[in-house]
Amino acid sequence: MGSQSTAKTIFLLVSMVGWLIVGAALMYLFPFLADQWVSSERTHVWMQTLARSGYNPWLGWLGGGITLIITVLGNLLWYQRFDGKI
Repeated sequence: MGSQSTAKTIFLLVSMVGWLIVGAALMYLFPFLADQWVSSERTHVWMQTLARSGYNPWLGWLGGGITLIITVLGNLLWYQRFDGKI
C-alpha cells in the first residue's frame, strides 16, 4: 500500500469539500434553471412556492461560483507547483 504526504491528504480533503459545495449549489439552483429552460406552468408554480419560503437563486450562483473559482484555482496551483502534472 502506498503512502502520501499529509499535505496531499489535506489538499484532497479540502478539494473534495469544495466540489461538494459546488454540487450542492447546482442542486440548489435546479428549480431556477428548470424554470428558465423549460418554462412551463409547473415550474412557474414551483418557483412561486419556493419564493414564498425565501428561496433566492443568487445564493447558489454566488456561493457556488466563488467556491468553484477557488477550488479550480487551488487544483491548478497544487498540480502545477507541487505535483508537477500541468
